[in-house]
Amino acid sequence: MIKSKYIPGLSYAYIQFVIVFSIRSIPTIMPKPSYPQPVPTPRSRPSSKDVAQLAGVSTATVSRALNSPDALDPDTLARVRAAAAKLRYVPHGGARSLRSQRTRMIGAVVPSVEYALYARTTSAVHQRVSARGYSLVLAEHHYDLDAELRVTSQLVQHGVDAFVFVGLDHHPGLFSLLDDYGRPYVLTWGVDPLRRHPSVGFDNHAAAYQVTRHLTDLGHRRIGLLSAPLQGNDRGMARGAGMRAALADAGLELDPRHVQYAPIHLDTAEEAMMTLISAPDRPTAVVATNDIFAVGGMVACRKAGLRIPQDMSITGIDNTDLGATQTPGLTSVRTPIIEIGHAAAEQLMARLEGKDYEAFQSFPIEVVYRGSTAAPEYD
Repeated sequence: MIKSKYIPGLSYAYIQFVIVFSIRSIPTIMPKPSYPQPVPTPRSRPSSKDVAQLAGVSTATVSRALNSPDALDPDTLARVRAAAAKLRYVPHGGARSLRSQRTRMIGAVVPSVEYALYARTTSAVHQRVSARGYSLVLAEHHYDLDAELRVTSQLVQHGVDAFVFVGLDHHPGLFSLLDDYGRPYVLTWGVDPLRRHPSVGFDNHAAAYQVTRHLTDLGHRRIGLLSAPLQGNDRGMARGAGMRAALADAGLELDPRHVQYAPIHLDTAEEAMMTLISAPDRPTAVVATNDIFAVGGMVACRKAGLRIPQDMSITGIDNTDLGATQTPGLTSVRTPIIEIGHAAAEQLMARLEGKDYEAFQSFPIEVVYRGSTAAPEYD
């Protein structure tokens, strides 16, 4: 039987095997730092007294900000929160838990619990950690790096032992917080090129480069891009850069009119593809930065009466069943979705248990060629 942990004071819901936290329902004292006063010299860890001194309030006011924020006027509450953020203050409940005993909780903080690929990687993490008696806590931040910092602070406060994060781009205060409180962490879906942070993933730049090069080798010269928004999304940035690099190597450039950004949903991908189809000198091929965008694009082409691949070639990334079962099947890049989760779990458990571990792991990728790509019938 899978064990779950109850954390008092936080809104949660059981979803199969994890406790899921929403940042919108979690009270926080760690917004984006903005308070300009000098930071007092801290002890080993900042205390509520340090926060009170920096904010110019009493320790009782700091306590009310933590436990009854509605009882304070907005200006005072903002000062306390800003001071706590600057000091990277976490209430001592979590620190006591760390000193006394492990909770055997591992936190997975992801951009969205709705995106199937993150769910599959998180499921792979759970498979490994639950077999060793750990519980998994899942939180989402909606591609907001400030929110990611806030929710991580809350989970540290309540004793989560270690963390899995998605991507390489994070608020700098996140790593300071984790280091201050001795929480191991691993970044996933990318490998830190500077080797500053433990990470498990693959080369996102290479994934997009390879499928774009496939299209240019087929003879395509007008190639469009369907991508998720880039804010807080280093995976999308790397894939876009990989596409542009492949075009440059073929003596081509990406036409700004042939680029569309949209949330990761089939319907928004379909709408974005309709825009590309109606663009002047429409592209003869489109690189989608994931399979959801690619399949949404295929739906749009069918509705517009375009044949795939004769009139439009489309590629994806991640090689999901969704793309493989289309007619024609989607050319895509096989990425290590499950391997990432297993490796991240093994690394964190090794660190928590004082064992040797491999801090940086990069898995291979492979283009899977199917019927959605062919040489253009016209240019």
